[in-house]
Amino acid sequence: MNLQAIWHEKVFQNVLLLATAILLFSMGIGWSTPTYAATTIGTEAEVLQIIRKHPEVILESLQAYEEQQREKQEKSRQQILDNVKNNPISYIQGSPATGIVDRKVVLVEFSDFQCPFCAQAHNTLKQFLQGHQDEVTLVYKHFPLSEIHPEATSAAKASWAAGQQGKFWEYHDALFSQQDKLGEQLYLDIANHLNLSMEKFDQDRQGVEVDFAIQKDLELADKLGVQGTPFLFMNGKIFEGAVPLSVLEQSL
Repeated sequence: MNLQAIWHEKVFQNVLLLATAILLFSMGIGWSTPTYAATTIGTEAEVLQIIRKHPEVILESLQAYEEQQREKQEKSRQQILDNVKNNPISYIQGSPATGIVDRKVVLVEFSDFQCPFCAQAHNTLKQFLQGHQDEVTLVYKHFPLSEIHPEATSAAKASWAAGQQGKFWEYHDALFSQQDKLGEQLYLDIANHLNLSMEKFDQDRQGVEVDFAIQKDLELADKLGVQGTPFLFMNGKIFEGAVPLSVLEQSL
C-alpha cells in the first residue's frame, strides 16, 4: 500500500505557509520568522486571496521544496544502502534475521502484516530463501501502516513479543498465512500454538521496549524514504511492491 497521498497532504500544509511567506517577501513585506508572517497576514480569506492572485509562486515554492526533499532523501538513502552493504550489523542488530549476517548477502524487508502485497512478497521471499539459504540472510523491519491497516501495529507488537521467546519467524509465518483473521484472538491462538509463555508474551507486547523497537525501524524507514510496503533492498538495490522472484534472482 502507498502512503504518497497522505504524505503529500501533510507536506502541502507545511509548504503552504512557506510559500505564502516567500510570496509576501517577493511583494516587499518583511518579517522575522514564517510563524510571525502568518500572524501578520490576517485572516485565512486574505491568504487565499493572495494565493489566487499569485498561484505561480505557490507552485514554484512547492516544486522547489519537493526537489530539495528528494535530493536530501536520496543522499540519506544512498548512505544507508552503502553502510548496510559494508557494515550490515550496525543497521540490523536487534532485528529478526534468518541466519548469520557475516559473509552473506543481506536482504532487508520493511513489511506490514496486514498489507496484502506484503503477503504476496512473503510467499516470494520464502521461495527465494529456499534456493539461497546459504547465500542470503533476510532481515525483517517493522513498518505498520496504521493509518490504513488498523491491526498492523498490534500484529507487529505480537510478532516482536514472540521473537523475545525465539519464535519470531514461526509467528511471522502464521500471521501472514491467516492475514484475514488478524485480531486479538488470533494473536493469542498463535502464541498458544507455539507454546509461548503467555504471561511473558502479554508483558512484552504491552511494554515500552516493543514501542522503541518499532519506532527504531520507522526512523530508519524515514531516512530511506519508505512510503509503502513491501519495501526491500539487497546489494544496494531497492525493490518496492510485490517484487517477482525472477527480479530477486537477477539481483543476487
